[in-house]
Amino acid sequence: MPDPSRDRLPPLAETALTPAQRRAAEAFETARGTPVFGPFWPLLRSPDLMLRASEMGLYLRYGSALPLALSEFAILIVARLWSQQLEWHIHHPIALKAGVSPETAQAIAEGRRPEGMSADEELVWTFSTELQHNRAVSDPTYAALVARFGERGAVDLAGINGYYALLAMTMNMARTALPEGAEPPLRSLTP
Repeated sequence: MPDPSRDRLPPLAETALTPAQRRAAEAFETARGTPVFGPFWPLLRSPDLMLRASEMGLYLRYGSALPLALSEFAILIVARLWSQQLEWHIHHPIALKAGVSPETAQAIAEGRRPEGMSADEELVWTFSTELQHNRAVSDPTYAALVARFGERGAVDLAGINGYYALLAMTMNMARTALPEGAEPPLRSLTP
């Protein structure tokens, strides 16, 4: 019987890379200043997809219409909704550093709606949870988000939700492992 905890698509040895994977890994490191890591190991099996995903991720994290704190807040929401341990492990400290309160992050980790959110966090929470749960966003939620961040902000926030869901789905499929010695940061929400 297969081991359900085994990483299906672990990091590849340099000697195991195809020429296309090698070129993609080099381009990734040039663009990001770091070797392939985390969610990009499974994606490296499709080198062109990995590079395009990486480029999209760089835009959504650092160039979107939303400030970093709200982007990271949305990423935590997606990581929790998809129960993606590594995504949470990577983004939780970044979110805290960007200004997401520890209490807010803890509520998200526990699967609860955070109390005491800022007005902007309320917008991002409502938009993201509607989009992820309902596969749509209501007219009032859309109008409120556009009034605050413009149409570009709505598209960028949908992009953040979609991009991090893509990474979460890929890592969940691949069973991407946490770094050695790291404990799973998210508990199961099912009894």
